[in-house]
Amino acid sequence: MTAREMFKVTVGLTGLVVGLAGCAGGGDDASAAGRPQSGGTLRVVGSSDVEHLDPASVSSVGAYGLARTFARTLFGTRASNDFQETVPVRPDVAERLPTRENGGISKDRRTYTVRLREGVQWNTTPPRPVTAHDFVRGFGRLCNPAAPSMGKGYFISTLKGMEAFCRGYGGVDAKDAGAIAAYQREHEIEGVRAKDDRTLVFRLRRPASDFLNLLTLPYTAAAPKEYDAYVPDGPEFRRHTISNGPYQITEYRPGLSYLLAHNPAWRAGADPVRERHVAKIRITLGQDSPEAVQQQIEQGSADLAWDQPVPTSAIPRLRDDPRFAIRETPNNSPYLVFNTRGPGNGGALGKREVRQALEYAIDRSALIKIVGGPSVARPLHTVIPPGNSGYAAVNHYPTPGESGDPAKCRELLAKAGHAKLRLKFPYRTNSVHKLIAESIAGNLDACGVDTDLVADSGGSFYAGTLGTPARGAAGEWDIAAPGWVPDWYGNNGRSIIQPLFDGRTRGQNTTNYGGYDNPQVNALIDAALTAPGADRAAGYWQQADQKIMEDAAIVPLLDRAQTLFHSSRVHGALYVPTTAAYDYTRLWLS
Repeated sequence: MTAREMFKVTVGLTGLVVGLAGCAGGGDDASAAGRPQSGGTLRVVGSSDVEHLDPASVSSVGAYGLARTFARTLFGTRASNDFQETVPVRPDVAERLPTRENGGISKDRRTYTVRLREGVQWNTTPPRPVTAHDFVRGFGRLCNPAAPSMGKGYFISTLKGMEAFCRGYGGVDAKDAGAIAAYQREHEIEGVRAKDDRTLVFRLRRPASDFLNLLTLPYTAAAPKEYDAYVPDGPEFRRHTISNGPYQITEYRPGLSYLLAHNPAWRAGADPVRERHVAKIRITLGQDSPEAVQQQIEQGSADLAWDQPVPTSAIPRLRDDPRFAIRETPNNSPYLVFNTRGPGNGGALGKREVRQALEYAIDRSALIKIVGGPSVARPLHTVIPPGNSGYAAVNHYPTPGESGDPAKCRELLAKAGHAKLRLKFPYRTNSVHKLIAESIAGNLDACGVDTDLVADSGGSFYAGTLGTPARGAAGEWDIAAPGWVPDWYGNNGRSIIQPLFDGRTRGQNTTNYGGYDNPQVNALIDAALTAPGADRAAGYWQQADQKIMEDAAIVPLLDRAQTLFHSSRVHGALYVPTTAAYDYTRLWLS
């Protein structure tokens, strides 16, 4: 059977039952664990600090989960251990979902009017209401020159005037907080306007069927006027975060720990997405060993892992433990990305033929064993994983038994004129990433490719090494193995293709790490964004996926579920797939 004959499309919500064995997992839920109790300190232990703490700049699952506790958006999603229940968009600071029927969406689907609910307040002294002007400020901060949002491309392609606003912002001194604030005061985004203190009006360049999904993203959170005093995500900002959620950061020691306590200005009746039960949340960093973290949780000296999955060796004995769970998180994690702009090896990775040869190198069966076996992960051969809009089951570079084909790799490298390569390979030090990197390095060695493995710790992997285009252009890395969890599920084709492969919006904090830029893919992105419905859009996302894989921009490796374990005193642990973690605001301690 050829690849084209294997095409099977899953569109939108119809593809969301992904069916990894064991995904129902263990763990408890609020209904089974009894009435929630208040009090106690939730102890979370893990490895690296977030790369960005500023809500406008967050870009990792850990930062998403942390931001959920103190930075609220217009819309959100609910935590649940039933994956389908986590998909629908729900009101957060907004009073209701806008529709054409209730007048919130115009007939031409280009104007959205959102009314803010009462009772949402900042933890200032004295507390004051969150206003529509705070959300306008939040959207303006997406393109700030100091720590721009990795999701700004979503809004440049969607909101009127956002592209011009961001272009002008790029000329502002990134180290001057006053100049940054002045630019935002003196320039408006045509498509984001505060009609009054409680009414926001969005004007779109064209209809976008996923626009409400975009308004759930953590970097669209409201921003208080106090943030104008600081360079975005700078050291001073990180010491002065302000909360409108159930918790506030009361102590932050960079790279070491966080302490969160109750926000006294928060009211449960004004928050339909979150709850608040534990008195404090302490996050302790600097522990790279999943085994050490797991031991602490089992012994009762910690409650949850921050950024470590359950160690692979522990999974067999925990299968029937109610504290253990495998949760659905359809993703591309990890994948191998090529630095197409680097000068190394005479610019070899900029050549499609070289990248295509390396597609045959990887033994996915070995990677599956490393992360926990077939109940935890399955091989992935496409940019878009199963369970996401536009997925198509196709394998452009098949190998026997998913074990790689080093002979074919060597043959194609020789044919491309690069029989010998030496590649710089930074890797994350937490979880099983070192083992994954070593496995991939061994596969490449079988192809005649040497690798220089470099530990990249302390939260610099994404924000520093991969997210800084100048470092890629300087040849500081050649290949890397990041991961990508979609920003939302449902009608979500753009939440994978656009941030990872649109070559037109690449800049600081980019997630198009390898610098891939193909005008044909860019055109397919535009076609999907202007499609009249989700089904038509899915077809364009599928075509973009196929073209990206023909170009071998990345090597998809695994579609991986999340393994979680909590201490015996944790109850009401409910999952948020986009954070790859339990919702800290929903659980409680016995």
